[in-house]
Amino acid sequence: MRPDRIIMGEIRGEEAFDMLQAMNTGHEGSMTTVHANTPRDAIARLESMVAMGNMNLPEKSVRQQICSAITIVVQATRMSDGSRKVTSIAEITGMEENVISMQEIFTFNKKGIGPDGKVIGAFQPTRIRPKFLERLRVAGIILPPSLFEKETPVNY
Repeated sequence: MRPDRIIMGEIRGEEAFDMLQAMNTGHEGSMTTVHANTPRDAIARLESMVAMGNMNLPEKSVRQQICSAITIVVQATRMSDGSRKVTSIAEITGMEENVISMQEIFTFNKKGIGPDGKVIGAFQPTRIRPKFLERLRVAGIILPPSLFEKETPVNY
């Protein structure tokens, strides 16, 4: 049927392997969700879910599949006021020996609680320019370099 995108709801078990297999067939922009505390934990959890399938795949092979399939991990967190905020955007940059390499590109810095009980904070760049910028440019999405360098945080 040649889909343009593969979007899968939350993965919680051995279907993680099928999702990685599907994402590694050239479908750019595919996505799924997984519950985890950090972007790094999301990758570890994904590895664990693939292992639930009892396929006895080598750890390195699973990690290579993850690196090939996933470019960005976006973490959303429920705050103490009940709101949800994007708290991290991290890029998977490859593998170094048997470890998946990641770099955080944006992070939410919680400043406190406002008088109305709402979480106050700012979304800030880490000043690391992501490796995927060229892929975006080829797709017609041009992001200004200053987006990754600004010291002025985006408050919300």
